[in-house]
Amino acid sequence: MLDLRNIHSLSEFQRNTKEFLQQMKQNRGPIVLTVNGKAEVVVQDAQSYQEMLTRLERAEAIAAIRRGIRDFENGDFQDAEAAFEEIRQKHGIPR
Repeated sequence: MLDLRNIHSLSEFQRNTKEFLQQMKQNRGPIVLTVNGKAEVVVQDAQSYQEMLTRLERAEAIAAIRRGIRDFENGDFQDAEAAFEEIRQKHGIPR
């Protein structure tokens, strides 16, 4: 959910860039910038952005693991030897 107190015009951001950068580093939250009254851009400090990417990567990994467990429980899998043989055939790798 966006913090509605952190919505500003692009023009205001351009005039006060230093202050906005300090605010982002201090608050660790993004700022929504508007153009003609419509939200157009979200600006975020690099560390917070990297943390968000790390959390997203973890969430995607957990979702993939859950899918794998569900597939296994439903019997939707193949043994390793069959999987390796399929890869060898697909890529023309000799035994």
